[in-house]
Amino acid sequence: MIDWTQLGLASLVFARINELWYALPLIVVVSLVYSATRHELPAPIAEGAVRMAAWISGFMLIGFAVLYIMCAML
Repeated sequence: MIDWTQLGLASLVFARINELWYALPLIVVVSLVYSATRHELPAPIAEGAVRMAAWISGFMLIGFAVLYIMCAML
């Protein structure tokens, strides 16, 4: 049995990689729907969706980093 706590951050991410795939369609759909409620034309919808996806991904990454640091300090 592999002890994931001894292998570091990369192994932690790769151990749960199957679950992370669920975040991609959710980010895309939420970004598109939110942007479509703000704009009428396709170009501003696409620009807003890309911007919103970057924000969501950034917050998720920051949240992951905070939780990882908190777990490492235990």
